[in-house]
Amino acid sequence: MDSTKHRFFAPCPRGLEGALEQELHELGVPATAKTEGGVAFQAPWSSMCWVNLKSRIASRVLWEVGQASYRSEEDVYRAAAALPWPDWFAPSQTIKVKVSAKRCPLPSLDFVTLRIKDAVCDKFVSTNRRRPSVDTRHPHIRLDAFLDPERVTFYLDTSGEPLFKRGHRIGAVEAPLRENLAAGLLRLSGWTPDEVLLDPMCGSGTIPLEAALMARKIAPGLSRSFAFERLLIHDAKLWGRLREAARLKQLAEVPAAIHASDRDPAMVKIAQRTFQGAGVAVDIRLRQSDVLELDAPAEQGVMLLNPPYGVRLSQADELGSFYPRLGDRLKQRFASWRVYIFTGDARVPKLIGLTPSKRIPLFNGPIECRLYEFKIVRGSARQGRLHAEGA
Repeated sequence: MDSTKHRFFAPCPRGLEGALEQELHELGVPATAKTEGGVAFQAPWSSMCWVNLKSRIASRVLWEVGQASYRSEEDVYRAAAALPWPDWFAPSQTIKVKVSAKRCPLPSLDFVTLRIKDAVCDKFVSTNRRRPSVDTRHPHIRLDAFLDPERVTFYLDTSGEPLFKRGHRIGAVEAPLRENLAAGLLRLSGWTPDEVLLDPMCGSGTIPLEAALMARKIAPGLSRSFAFERLLIHDAKLWGRLREAARLKQLAEVPAAIHASDRDPAMVKIAQRTFQGAGVAVDIRLRQSDVLELDAPAEQGVMLLNPPYGVRLSQADELGSFYPRLGDRLKQRFASWRVYIFTGDARVPKLIGLTPSKRIPLFNGPIECRLYEFKIVRGSARQGRLHAEGA
């Protein structure tokens, strides 16, 4: 199987398609095609396993198993029924069918979903005399179908739980920033593990945790399982070799200091437990502190922060007073630092009194955001405002 090239699609947070494509190339996947919302690629089965294990930016990896033109729901049914589903999974396994579309002429995607499910089950009945049952919450196997105006494409999800679920989070804490978006922000910032990093509004610790995993070269998927392990064609020996290869690449410690802080003691405790669960607590210097009272922990470094926009600092006037004070603190204490602010608040550059040298559009779920880059230089006392290089 491993010499055969398969077609895959890796979705990601919108705005990170270029970063994901670059990451796939680094993971040894040369044949890629970037599209809105993700990257398609052709690779052997082992590469799919490796991407699931190692990708920090992909949301999941979908294996393309078939494609056909259609005009009606019955065309979609026939296309699904023609695929050899019993070769890939067993009738004892549960399934979920998910359909998405772009400019699809059919009136009801719910009905299309039902017809695809019927086609899969009918295929099993005709070959096995047994059919899989549906489990919409925790299925063994997830089937995805995508319809454009003329063609339907069928996928089997090889990831299972979304890849941003690394298996490190403690309890049911819902982070406002998903792990793959945090990893994408670190990549877009240009931060490298030999630079000092500071997240002064770390919340539950997503950004510093991702940084520590990157710096230690710990594969983000090493603590979890994947849906491809449940497929009949899964090669357990190959998978064992890949996991061991990933383990051997790990470093014993981070090359440069990673600092994290938050003013909320409850969030600091959650972050500490999360870092301990991931085995990187020793790599992250965590403290309780207000960002407006922090001093730079080094002469140069990278600050990356995701200030709350409407959650923990909920009032517009509170944010309106916070950002000018943050700008003053950066000027006074963080000269020579690169500062990156990820926010859905478009007023930030004006309020902070800095001219961004970069503004990168991204989405945090449905929220349109920007990643602003500020290169801090020490301003004169007479100016009273901050300036940025490269504006």
